[in-house]
Amino acid sequence: MPEKDNVSGTSFVSHLIELRQRLLRIILLIGVLMLGLFPFANTLYIFVAEPLIAVLPADTSMIATQVASPFLTPFKLSLVTAIFVAMPYVLHQTWSFVAPGLYRHEQRLTRPILISSIVLFYAGTLFAYFVVFPLIFAFLTAAAPDGVAVMTDISHYLDFVLTLFFAFGLAFEVPVATVLLVLMGTTTTQTLRRQRPYIIVGAFVLGMLLTPPDVISQTLLAIPIWLLFELGILTAHLVQQRSGTNQISENPATTSDHSSLHRKQA
Repeated sequence: MPEKDNVSGTSFVSHLIELRQRLLRIILLIGVLMLGLFPFANTLYIFVAEPLIAVLPADTSMIATQVASPFLTPFKLSLVTAIFVAMPYVLHQTWSFVAPGLYRHEQRLTRPILISSIVLFYAGTLFAYFVVFPLIFAFLTAAAPDGVAVMTDISHYLDFVLTLFFAFGLAFEVPVATVLLVLMGTTTTQTLRRQRPYIIVGAFVLGMLLTPPDVISQTLLAIPIWLLFELGILTAHLVQQRSGTNQISENPATTSDHSSLHRKQA
């Protein structure tokens, strides 16, 4: 018993050491990326603010209402961008740490799910920047009452766009979540199809909660969630069909082996 306890304790300590090493690598990479991006922080901010700047009236501009905002806001953007860029490496380190403890069929499933998750998250942020932001800011600036100059604070603007980036990046993970729920046996594709009306209503409720209080942004989030939900159902159905085909193709071979064995015994 003491020897088993020593072995399990040693294994636990080795896992902690490995986890610490991987976390240090992640932090080091994010730090290096942030230092490399910081000289271009103002350029990054101009790029992020371009959808709003493009629709501002000619006699207005963005402002900084706090003394340290011109420095801290680009610095914050550099840090967030570094994390955003390092995300594939973060997922790779996470996968490398978790994979040895998984079964082989789980490893085959987890890798494409991780890749799909990061690709869909990036797709969601790109959709927000190139499609949603121009429409939202054009609507909000045009809706300002007469005599009100639209002059947005740079810090509040960054918080606003980061919230939308996260909301759309998270929303684009719907296909992955749908496939996982089906493969884990929590639900079925038939059940999800029957629940489609409730999913559509839930998508608009989620759009209302995650986006600013305007119809455009809520609709632009709700419709992709619904379409991605349909994509998730289709993908889960195809994965189930492929799994069933593999099982069918394996069964005849097993049957033939058993029959040949019986013939040999006879």
